[in-house]
Amino acid sequence: MDFMYRYTQEQEEFRSEVREWLAENLPADINRPLESSHVDAHTWEQVRQFRLRLGEKGWLHPTFPKEYGGGGLSTEEGVVIREELEKADLPPFYDNSLDLPAILVWGTEEQKREILEPRLRGEKLGWQLFTEPGAGSDLASLQMRAVRDGDDWVLTGQKVFVGGDAGYADPDNKVPDDVQMGELFTLAVTDPDAPRHRNMGYFMVPGDTQGITVQTLDLLVGQGKRQVFMDNVRVPASRLIGGETQGWQVAQTTLEIEHGGGGEVVPRNSTFKKFLAYCVENGLDREEHNEQLLMKAYIDNEVQRLLGARNHWMYSTHQEMSFHGSHLSLWRREAGLRTADVIREVGGLKAMLDFEDSMAPIDGELEVHQRASLTAAHPGGAIEIQKVIIARRLGVSRTRERAAPTPSTATARS
Repeated sequence: MDFMYRYTQEQEEFRSEVREWLAENLPADINRPLESSHVDAHTWEQVRQFRLRLGEKGWLHPTFPKEYGGGGLSTEEGVVIREELEKADLPPFYDNSLDLPAILVWGTEEQKREILEPRLRGEKLGWQLFTEPGAGSDLASLQMRAVRDGDDWVLTGQKVFVGGDAGYADPDNKVPDDVQMGELFTLAVTDPDAPRHRNMGYFMVPGDTQGITVQTLDLLVGQGKRQVFMDNVRVPASRLIGGETQGWQVAQTTLEIEHGGGGEVVPRNSTFKKFLAYCVENGLDREEHNEQLLMKAYIDNEVQRLLGARNHWMYSTHQEMSFHGSHLSLWRREAGLRTADVIREVGGLKAMLDFEDSMAPIDGELEVHQRASLTAAHPGGAIEIQKVIIARRLGVSRTRERAAPTPSTATARS
């Protein structure tokens, strides 16, 4: 059976338009380091300016409504743009966009104009502040507090494993500047006496607000995740998305997309494809044992592509989602670990050499992949959490739940 999508003549003509625009607007001399921690200030600014041009054209978030800064384009056109951007191989650039569907579903018209539009145009970057030192997989146990004071909320607490390293901040402490900080979307307890899941709010906090302190954590993945401290940070009540105690429900829209509810149109297996080519070029695929391992990894990655395509089709056609997002997330995490094992076994110790070693295959990309496969198993809900969600939505757990509303299902119901 052929699972490949066949593009129409009109879609291929649009692809030609995208390619021509990219050829005219992509910096010809752009540097492409493997990790965000190696992105210099000049490269980071090049990418930021390019994203602003994308946003101005509506192609940064092409399928979001045009009236809020998106492109208002069809799903197929959005896929074409993403495919061509993937081929452009832009340097790492952190901008968490998981707040966008939540604002579109739960935000007021004023919030969509004030907050969503600059985000869709690339004028403001986004950071996700959910995890705390004592609240990761059990997000409902968070401790950050938000106290109402007149027309404001005052937030106090800390978040960890936030954002990604832009690579050019102060070399001693890697503290980001105001442009990098952008918008911080965070959860905080608004009613400590209310039951779990009914006691928190979802806030959009400007990153340059007084009382915010940022420290960089040097982690295995090679990008500096942040620890963010808020000390009596004053936020206007107009920046509360949803009701005062609806934060958990609003956050579920963010998490639904993070887990894979929107699908994947560009599979995340580019390193494995390069490794396959490397194996063929160096004869590593001719040994029967290696051949079997490589085929298993290929199947793993092909299944991931199909699950991503299934979810994207369901999302784009306003289908009711259930376990599907976490199904993709679970497969992606476990298959990623298996693929990393195959690369290490077939590629040998060379797979552990970084970009500074002349013997490193694929310019050290395999070593980066090895570290990334480990850390990718945890963010956005660990493997065990995905299994729990799947069980609840299949009805084989002690508790049951339905998928959170997303722009797709909210539009379908309206």
